[in-house]
Amino acid sequence: MASKPPAGDPVQDAPQVAAPQHAAAGLPAIGHTLRIAQQQMGVRRSAQTLLKVNQKDGFDCPGCAWPEGDKRHTAEFCENGAKAVAEEATLRRVTPEFFAAHSLADLASRSGYWLGQQGRITQPMYLPEGADRYEPVSWERAFAIIAEELTALDSPDEALFYTSGRTSNEAAFLFQLFAREFGTNNLPDCSNMCHESSGSALTETIGIGKGSVSLEDLHQADLIIVAGQNPGTNHPRMLSALEKAKNAGAKIISVNPLPEAGMERFKNPQTPQGMLKGTALNDLFLQIRIGGDQALFRLLNKLILETEGAVDEEFVREHTHGYEEFTAAAAAADWDETLAATGLRRAEIERALAMVLASRRTIVCWAMGLTQHKHAVVTIREVVNFLLLRGNIGRPGAGVCPVRGHSNVQGDRTMGIFERPAPAFLDALEKEFGFAPPRHHGFDVVRSIQALRDGEAKVFFAMGGNFVAATPDTEVTEAAMRRARLTVHVSTKLNRSHTVTGTRALILPTLGRTDKDIQAGGRQVVTVEDSMGMVHASRGNLTPAGPLLLSEPAIVSRLARAVLGPSSTTPWEDFEKDYGTIRDRIARVVPGFEDFNARIARPGGFTLPHAPRDERRFPTATGKANFTAAPVEFPEVPAGRLLLQTLRSHDQYNTTIYGLDDRYRGIKGGRRVVLVSPEDASELGLADGSYTDLVSEWKDGVERRATGFRVVHYPTARGCAAAYYPETNVLIPLDSTADTSNTPASKSVLIRFERAQ
Repeated sequence: MASKPPAGDPVQDAPQVAAPQHAAAGLPAIGHTLRIAQQQMGVRRSAQTLLKVNQKDGFDCPGCAWPEGDKRHTAEFCENGAKAVAEEATLRRVTPEFFAAHSLADLASRSGYWLGQQGRITQPMYLPEGADRYEPVSWERAFAIIAEELTALDSPDEALFYTSGRTSNEAAFLFQLFAREFGTNNLPDCSNMCHESSGSALTETIGIGKGSVSLEDLHQADLIIVAGQNPGTNHPRMLSALEKAKNAGAKIISVNPLPEAGMERFKNPQTPQGMLKGTALNDLFLQIRIGGDQALFRLLNKLILETEGAVDEEFVREHTHGYEEFTAAAAAADWDETLAATGLRRAEIERALAMVLASRRTIVCWAMGLTQHKHAVVTIREVVNFLLLRGNIGRPGAGVCPVRGHSNVQGDRTMGIFERPAPAFLDALEKEFGFAPPRHHGFDVVRSIQALRDGEAKVFFAMGGNFVAATPDTEVTEAAMRRARLTVHVSTKLNRSHTVTGTRALILPTLGRTDKDIQAGGRQVVTVEDSMGMVHASRGNLTPAGPLLLSEPAIVSRLARAVLGPSSTTPWEDFEKDYGTIRDRIARVVPGFEDFNARIARPGGFTLPHAPRDERRFPTATGKANFTAAPVEFPEVPAGRLLLQTLRSHDQYNTTIYGLDDRYRGIKGGRRVVLVSPEDASELGLADGSYTDLVSEWKDGVERRATGFRVVHYPTARGCAAAYYPETNVLIPLDSTADTSNTPASKSVLIRFERAQ
C-alpha cells in the first residue's frame, strides 16, 4: 500500500556524514528502488509500471535520455529511473481542496522536496490578480485567460514559450508551430542550460550538434574517456554499457574533480556476479581541477602530434580543414601551464597518452562538467580536435558522445524548439503550413530572464519543467518572473515555479509518460529521441490521475485555437484527435523522419541519419570537419577562495528531489552541505561539521549568498568545492555564461566562506 505524503517539511539542520562509497548499484539500489516504488505506488501498481519501462511495447522512462539496446531486460530501468516513474505514477493527488488549504505564501515557504511529494495535480488551477491562493478553473476559461493576455501584447516577442526535455516530439513540434504562427522565435528550452555548448561546438566542427556514436560503438571501443560526467547517479544505465565494453577489452579513463562510485566499480543488479563482486570500470582516474579540461586535451593533442605515426594523416588530408592553424596552436601547449590548470601530475598525463596511442577506436563522453564553463565551447572543440587527429569520427567504435540529460531534450531540438532556427527549417515550415514564420532570432533562457527583468517580456508559458529552480541567480530570476503579467505552467506535479508567479498564474495539469492517452481518434502513442539519435514510440499504460487532465498535444492544440482563432488554417483539432496526423507533418518538415508513422510502428523505432557517422561527410561551412585553434583558458582562483561546481545528489533528477540522501557520497538527511578537500579546509579554517555561508564573487560586485552549509571534508580536487543545486543556484550570476552558447557557468563559481550567522 502506498504511503501518504509528508505533512511537514523534514528538518535538514544536521545531515549525517559517512565515508563515500566505492561501488554503485547492487543490492542497495534494488532495496531503495523497491522502497520508493512501494511508498509512491504500492506493490501492484509498481509491478504494472516498472515492467513496462523502456520496453518496446511500453513507455519511455521520463528520466534520462540513455538509449536501450535491441535486446531488453525484463527490468530495463535503473534506480533513478524507477524513482522518476514512481513519482509520476504515484497514487498521491493534489486536488483543489489542497490548494484551498495552502496559501501561495505557505507553498512558497516549502522545500522543493515537500512540494514534489504531494502528488499529481488533478485539475487546472488559477491564481487571479491579488488572490492569496490558487482556485479551480475550467479548461475553457484557462485558455481564454491565456488568449486574453497574448492578444493584448504589443508584440508577439513579449511572450516566452519554454520547453522542458520531457515533452514528446509531437507536443514539441506543435508547440514551436504555435509559437511561430503566433509570431515569435522566443523558444527557450532546457538545452540552453545544459548541452547548448555541445551543440554550438559540434555544429561548427562536424556539422551536426549531436553525438556521433551508437550504443554498439561503445561496446566496440578500445578506449572510452568519460569527462565531466557522473554516470552512476545521472545516467546509471550507462554503467551497463561501460561494463560490456570493459568485458570486451576496452580501457576507461575518467576525468572529473570528484571520485564517483559508479566509475570505480559497478555492481550490476542484472547478474549474480555483478551483485556479488561487480566490475571495476576505471583504468585511470584523472582528478582534474574544475575547468582544466581544455588544457588537458590541448596538451594531449600536442603530444600526439609529436609522436611519429600517431596522426591519421589520410583522414586529416581527406576530411578536415584548419589543420595547420590548429597544429601551430597545439605546439604552444606548455607542460607547466597544463599541470597548473589541471592539478594533475606529469606521470598521469603520460599514462593517459599511452592509453590513447594504444587505442585505434576512441570515444569521448561528456556532460555538464564540460558544458557549463565560460570556456565550455572551446573545450569541446578541443575534444573534437583530439578525436579528429586519429580519425576517430565516422569509424565504428569511435566518436563524440555528449550524454544528454532529460529523456527527450534532444528530440525537442530536432522538432524545432530553438530560438535560433535554421533558415532551411523555417522554409520547410512555411511551405508545409502556408504562413511566414518569423526569421529574427528569439530569446534563450538567460536572455528570457533578462527580458522579464527589463520589462521586454510579459507572458511566460512553460511546457513542463521547473524553470525557477533550474535557472541561475535565483533572486534575480524570481524577481523577473514576478514582473510578468501571466505565468503558465503545464505540469504533472507541484514545484517551486508554481509559487513564484506573475500578476496572474495558471497551472495546467497534463498526462505523464506512464498515462494512457485516449483521444477522439483512439489510443495514442508519442515518440522520443534518445541521446544517440534513436526515435521510438512511448505508450503509457495507467489510468490518468484524474478525468480533467489533458495531454500536451491537446493543450497546445486548444491553446492555438483559442489564441489564433479562425484565421489559422492549421488543422489543430485534427492534431488533437490523432497524433499520426502530427507525425505526417513532421515527416514533411524535418529531415530524417520520412515515413514516420510506419517506422515507429516497428519495435525499437529507427535511427536518424548522421552524416559524419554514416558517411564521413561533414555538413559544415567548409564541407569538412573543422580543426579549431583557440587560446587555452582555465579559471584562476585567488588565495582564500575555492571554485565551486554545482551538482546533483543521488536522490535527485535535475530539479526533482526524491529524497534527502546522497548514498554514494555518504550524505544522509540533508542537502545543504559543501564538499571541500581536507587540505583546503585546513588552510581555510573550515572544520569538518562546521557551518558556513557560501558567498560568490563576480565582477559586478553584487553579493550572492547561500546560507548555512555544513562543511564536509571530502576527496575533491584541490582548489575545488562542490554543493547541490538548486540550493546553490543563488550563487551563479545571470551574466556568468559560456562564450558562444550563453549557457550558465554553473560548474565554475568563485566562492569565499564566511561563518554562518
